[in-house]
Amino acid sequence: MKTLELTPDSRTLDENIEIAIKRIREFEPPEGYYLAFSGGKDSQVLYELATMAGVRFDAHFNFTTADPPEVLRFIRENYPGVQWNRPEKTMWQLIPWKLYPPTRTVRYCCEWLKERGGKGRFVLTGIRKEESIRRGKRRMVEVCYKDTTRRYLHPIIDWTSMDVWGLIRQRGLEYCELYDQGYSRIGCVGCPMAGREERLKGFERWPNFKKAYLRAFGEMLKARREKGTKTNWNWRTAEDVMEWWLKDRKVKVDPDQLMMFSD
Repeated sequence: MKTLELTPDSRTLDENIEIAIKRIREFEPPEGYYLAFSGGKDSQVLYELATMAGVRFDAHFNFTTADPPEVLRFIRENYPGVQWNRPEKTMWQLIPWKLYPPTRTVRYCCEWLKERGGKGRFVLTGIRKEESIRRGKRRMVEVCYKDTTRRYLHPIIDWTSMDVWGLIRQRGLEYCELYDQGYSRIGCVGCPMAGREERLKGFERWPNFKKAYLRAFGEMLKARREKGTKTNWNWRTAEDVMEWWLKDRKVKVDPDQLMMFSD
C-alpha cells in the first residue's frame, strides 16, 4: 500500500525509503552494522530498512531491567534474532550504588543501562530530528564523543512520525500493543523524563515496578547512612524519596535518551 502523505520537504514516503536505503548501503562497514534496537517503532523501521537494504547487521537490545513487560514479550515474539545485552548492574542495584535516584538532570541510568554496546562499531540508530531540540541538531553521521571508536549512522534522521507509521503500515509490521493503549513512548517504567502523571499511570499498570523502586530507595538510604552521606532533603523513608522523586519539577526537559554523540 503506497501512502500519499508527504513529509515537510514534499518527499513521499517511498522516496524517503529509497533515500534511507541508499544511506545504509553507502556506509556499510565490512563487518556489518551494530543495530541499536529498542522494540519501539523507530527501531522497528530501522530494522526493516536494514533488511530491505540487504546489508550485514547484528541487532542488539539493551535490557534495562525497568522495561515494560509488553515490550520484552513483543521483542521475543517478533524479533527472535535480536541479541539481548544484560547490564552489569540492574536499575535496582544502580540506585543504592549511586546513592541518589536518577533524575531529569542526572540520568546515570541512561549511560549505564541504555547506552551500552557498539564499541569499535558503526552503529545504526533510529534517531530522528523531530523528536527533540537536541536531536534537531544531530548530523546523519556522527562520532561518539566518549568513545571515538564508535560511529553512528542515523538513516531516518529527517523522517517524521508520519513516515515511520507509514512504513509500518506499508510493510504490514506488527508493533508493540502499548502504542494502541495511549503510550507515545515505550521506555523504562518510572523514567524521570516523564511527568508525574505519566509515571503514576505506569506504576498503576505495573505496580511491581513501584515496589522495586521503593526497595531500591530503601537500600539507597541504608547505604547513605553507612557512608555518612548528607542530604539537603528530608529523606527518612523510601516513601519520602518516592514522593520527592515524583515531583514534576519546572525544568527545561529534552526527551533525548541518547546523549553520546558529538554536536
